[in-house]
Amino acid sequence: MERLGRYHATLEPGLRFTIPFVDCISARHDLREVPLDVPSQVCITKDNTQLQVDGILYFQVTDPKLATYGSSNYIVAITQLAQTTLRSVVGKLELDKTFEERDMINHAVVNALDEAAMNWGVKVLRYEIKDLTPPKEILHAMQAQITAEREKRALIAASEGRKQEQINIAMGQKEAAIAKSEGDKISDINQAQGEAAAILAKAEANAEAIRKIAMAIESQGGLQAVNLKVAEQYVAALANIAKTGNTIVVPQNLTDIASLVTAATSVLKGNK
Repeated sequence: MERLGRYHATLEPGLRFTIPFVDCISARHDLREVPLDVPSQVCITKDNTQLQVDGILYFQVTDPKLATYGSSNYIVAITQLAQTTLRSVVGKLELDKTFEERDMINHAVVNALDEAAMNWGVKVLRYEIKDLTPPKEILHAMQAQITAEREKRALIAASEGRKQEQINIAMGQKEAAIAKSEGDKISDINQAQGEAAAILAKAEANAEAIRKIAMAIESQGGLQAVNLKVAEQYVAALANIAKTGNTIVVPQNLTDIASLVTAATSVLKGNK
C-alpha cells in the first residue's frame, strides 16, 4: 500500500482499511508457489551443436515490497535470467552430456536464479527441463550411431558365444581324453595285476608240485618209482619215433637201456 505516492505498508491477508484518496494499493502478489513456463530457446553446446531447450520454472514471492520495488517486472527478470543461465550452462557441455546431466543443469540454473532473485523478493524453488530437441540431422546421426552400437554389441555377443562354444568343446574333448587315458591306465594296471597274480599262482602251484614230488621221492620206494616212470617214458618215446618214420634211433650207450630195464624190472618185482 502506498500513501501519498510512497510506500507505506504491506497489507496481510484479511480485512484491512485504507484512507480514500490518500492510500492506494499499488500491487497485489500471490504468495503461493507459481509455475512459470520459460520460452523455448536454441542453445549452442560445447561441440557447436544447436539444441532447442524448453523448461519450466517454479518460484514463490517471499517479500512483496521487494517484488514491487526491487524490479519493474520480476517475472520478466527471472525469465530472462533463466534463459541466459541455461545457455551458459549448456554451452559448457557436449551434446551427449546434456542428455545425461539434466539434473546438474537444473541445479545450476536454480542456484544462479536464487542468488539474483533475492533482491527481487522472489525465491526460486526449482527448474525442470521439459524437452531437449537437437536438429533432425543430429537425430538421424544419433539413431544411426545407436543402431551401429547395437549391431556391434550383437556381433560381439555372437562372437563371445562362438568362443565359449569352442572352449566348451575343447574342454569336453580334453576331459574325455583324460577320462579315457585314466580308464586305459586302470585297465592296464588291472590286467598286469591279473597276469602277475596268475603267474604267481602258477609258480606257487609248480613249487607245491615240486615239493610234493620231492617228498614222494624221499619216501620209501620213491626213487624206484621215479626210475620206473622214466624208463617207461623212455621206451615209449623210442617206440613213437620208430613208428612215425623210417629212421631208427639207437642210443649211443646201450647199457643205459639195460640199466633202465633192469631197474624197472626190480621195481615191478618189489611191488609184486
